[in-house]
Amino acid sequence: MRLQGLDIVRFLAFCGMVLVNFRLAAQVTPGDDWPSLLTTALEGRAAALFVVLAGIGVALAKAPASLMLRRVAFLFVLGLANLTIFEADILHFYALYFAAAIPFVSAPNRWLWAGIAVVMALSLCAQLILNYEAGWNWDTLHYADFWTISGFLRHALYNGWHPVFPWLSFLLFGMWIGRLALSTKGVQLHLAIWGTVAAALALIPGWLIDDPEVIDLINTTSIPPGPFYIIAGCGSAAAVIGLILLLHPILNRLRMAQWLAPAGRQSLTLYAAHILLGMGTLEALGWLDGSLTAPQILWISLVFCLACLIYTCLWGLKFKRGPLEMMMRRLTEIGR
Repeated sequence: MRLQGLDIVRFLAFCGMVLVNFRLAAQVTPGDDWPSLLTTALEGRAAALFVVLAGIGVALAKAPASLMLRRVAFLFVLGLANLTIFEADILHFYALYFAAAIPFVSAPNRWLWAGIAVVMALSLCAQLILNYEAGWNWDTLHYADFWTISGFLRHALYNGWHPVFPWLSFLLFGMWIGRLALSTKGVQLHLAIWGTVAAALALIPGWLIDDPEVIDLINTTSIPPGPFYIIAGCGSAAAVIGLILLLHPILNRLRMAQWLAPAGRQSLTLYAAHILLGMGTLEALGWLDGSLTAPQILWISLVFCLACLIYTCLWGLKFKRGPLEMMMRRLTEIGR
């Protein structure tokens, strides 16, 4: 069963990623203005929501391991190609998350939670023992030895933009959510309430403790991704999912759902488009040099999201899936 509300959440997560990635690519320096504060608040949260939604999709699809492995290969190759133009690509990370999640597809819920705990614990141990800054130039956000075996593994597993440890926790958490009765208001309300509570509680240690020796471990920022960031990310994702599912009947009556949902069903295509077309246009205009202000890049991002919304509605008049979604389906379901 496909819940239209989840497609709406997926599009909103995409919009959040556009705001964050456009500002990152345009080298815009954050300030104290509301566009800066909004985009900063979305850093690490929009991408986490996307991964949680992917986990829900895995749980709902219940795809066999063979199909998941073919999709892992597709996303990994697509992600590597994307890395040649956008170093903060998330698609190759998705491939790694999905590969690691295969043993959990039919596992009981307690194993999902055990997996989350183990992933978070291993990530924390790595941050305490290893050099998190290895490979990074924080001034340029360039990862020096990414295209080496050791650099790639370090980046993918430990200190990249969205490393498996601990980001796999988001996917496993999403798989748990996907097993709930998401169509019932009780579950939706619980997700909204308890997600908000978890996200709020995760902020408390950072407010109470200002010791520079431990601040990176208790912060809720995505770099480095400490345990409280994972809790905050899971909480905010659950809250948004629950809230939008609760509001879906209203959005449907207002005829907004029929505009928003098609865009969520093309999240893979739109992700590629926001890099190739969105950032490509900004580069062609010479706007990736730090010359834009935070309000300017915000409005550019919103205009791009609106253009995506219009495109997906028009595309949906003739096609059920987006271009990349169709390609992935055809390439990975050959012989089925």
